[in-house]
Amino acid sequence: MAEPIMENSRAARPDQHALLAPLLSLTDVSKRYGKLNVLNNLNLHVRPGEIYGFLGRNGAGKSTAIRLMMGISSPSAGTVSVFGEPMKGSRCAKARRHIGFVAQEQSFYPWMTPKRLGKFMRGLYPDWSDERYKALLTRFDLPLNRKAGGFSGGMKARLALSMALAARPKLLILDEPTAGMDPVARREFLSLVKTEVASSDTTVFFSTHLVGDIESLADRIGILDGGRLVYEGSLQQLSERTACFSAIVTPDTDAFPLDELAGHPYEVIRAGGGTAEQMVVLRWLADNRPVIAAADLPAGWRETALSLEDIFVAMILHQH
Repeated sequence: MAEPIMENSRAARPDQHALLAPLLSLTDVSKRYGKLNVLNNLNLHVRPGEIYGFLGRNGAGKSTAIRLMMGISSPSAGTVSVFGEPMKGSRCAKARRHIGFVAQEQSFYPWMTPKRLGKFMRGLYPDWSDERYKALLTRFDLPLNRKAGGFSGGMKARLALSMALAARPKLLILDEPTAGMDPVARREFLSLVKTEVASSDTTVFFSTHLVGDIESLADRIGILDGGRLVYEGSLQQLSERTACFSAIVTPDTDAFPLDELAGHPYEVIRAGGGTAEQMVVLRWLADNRPVIAAADLPAGWRETALSLEDIFVAMILHQH
């Protein structure tokens, strides 16, 4: 398995935002298209200054949720609030002037240069900064007068991020921004997000199905599956409350002693395995996680470290 989750510097301080009123909220939100329920009673809250990682498989409903946050679509039920006000009517257009957005696929007129795009964007965003835009283009190694049609996918993503940050947004929404990037471009993009956002007060909502994208960035995460939020909290808490036990199967292998965990509320998010190995993944539902010493486990059983990706996969598979 991968290396265990390591607490990052931002995730180490989630409580600094805990007392602030949410900047972005979805309350009892459902979205239906005909008989298809895409989102079902979704509740999530993002506080000012946070980087919130929104994790889910393709088709989980992440992009639908973002369309509601942007005011592009309306919920079938529930309330979407941005900057403390519901996203309804004329409020949507006003709110979008303070939201930066980087999509999975960047669409620019191929004949437009970054310089021309900057002039266009200046009229759309009240807090737009030409100085910051030029500094970002230089920082991201983007030519000012080259046509965007000749840019690579990674360059287009950096250009989109430059425009989003130059608008000095209160909220930055990233929707699968690294999909399709090669590993080098992906790592570079994430590094740019981390360093640029750290120097501002921007709140970030980062939607992705790539666990590694948010593992070193997020203060808190929400895991979406089937239109429902199956987990919301810090990476540290998720790591501390999840444990994996495995055993190589032999004729003498005993079952995992779940009965001995009475008094420690938990859920089994994976149990079973093949003929060669058995595995049990548990998530404690309270902070009083029991300490299970190796000597207390049946012969052949051992505790195994989990990465965030291991936990994410186990939780998603548990829902199906």
